[in-house]
Amino acid sequence: MLSPSDASPMIDFTTLPHPNPVTPAERAARIADPGFGKVFTDHMAVVRYSEGKGWYDAQIGPRGTFALDPSAAVLHYAQEIFEGLKAYRHPDGRIALFRADANAARLVASAGRMAMAPVLPPIFLEAVRRIVAIDRDWMPSVPGGTIYLRPFQIATEVFLGVKPSTDYIFGVIASAVGDYFKGETRGVSLWVSKDYTRAAPGGTGAAKCGGNYAASLIALGDATKRGFDQVLFLDAVERRWIEELGGMNIFFVFDDGSLLTPPLTGTILPGITRDTIIKLARAHGLAVREEPYAIDQARADAESGRLVEAFACGTAAVVAPIASMSMDDGSFTIGSGGMGQTTARLRKALVDIQFGHAPDEHGWISYVD
Repeated sequence: MLSPSDASPMIDFTTLPHPNPVTPAERAARIADPGFGKVFTDHMAVVRYSEGKGWYDAQIGPRGTFALDPSAAVLHYAQEIFEGLKAYRHPDGRIALFRADANAARLVASAGRMAMAPVLPPIFLEAVRRIVAIDRDWMPSVPGGTIYLRPFQIATEVFLGVKPSTDYIFGVIASAVGDYFKGETRGVSLWVSKDYTRAAPGGTGAAKCGGNYAASLIALGDATKRGFDQVLFLDAVERRWIEELGGMNIFFVFDDGSLLTPPLTGTILPGITRDTIIKLARAHGLAVREEPYAIDQARADAESGRLVEAFACGTAAVVAPIASMSMDDGSFTIGSGGMGQTTARLRKALVDIQFGHAPDEHGWISYVD
């Protein structure tokens, strides 16, 4: 873990020349319709860590592969964490980051849970800014187009004993992306999993680590085979209380205009979009409760008309309306099954700030250049 002698607040980054960057014509072709997570930019950031030495050898260079020893700790004990954030082009041409400091803080929190040396926020933020600056021409012009950034940290100590690693790599890669879900007004369908859970009390549910996502994949595959868009997880103890989707938090909107989202008790990822929605809703005069909500109660409320909207939210998907929920014992539709008024209002408020179409009254935007 990080010792006080390791806590250098900033290190110098070296920029390495790219021997063969993608040509402007090829780049334009790739970002014309990038989809999500398949089109990667030319460069990456890499910073190394050793116990007693701290973070060192910070580089911005060509995107490439890692050479890892077969006994590297990440391959055996899954010490691995990551983040996800976006860069946005504003109307004046400047490139903006949205709440990047919150991502930096969450990576530190994840590192603490996974017994990893934390990447200090100044290093995180500088790496992100430099990648966006050098690869800004990869910003797609499609509606909703952004550069998606994936900071990550892996354990690299060459050792097969079970203990925290003494060596790490922190990296940042970038991807030109469009919308996560095609058609922002289409409601997504959820399969409610009662066979599998995402996280348990005392586990790693609040950390953004790959193991949480790996645990969700079998349930997501089950949902997909049944014809649903996503999976909804319940709590691991009673299999009753709604927690989150495989990679998104969830909100419910009631006929009195109030919102409810499950509380952060250690099993749910503290989503930055989730926190932003709560703040925006309250700024718009809407009541927001962070309370447990049972799946049976959601069905009863939807059938009675009390529950009028539901939506999922996250960095990748932004805000996606939820049309329906299905289980072995039946299905129910929420509201009209599409984008409700409150969902649309909150989504627009968020996206307008992110893309610079509305003033940032919260101090969430920072500019790369």
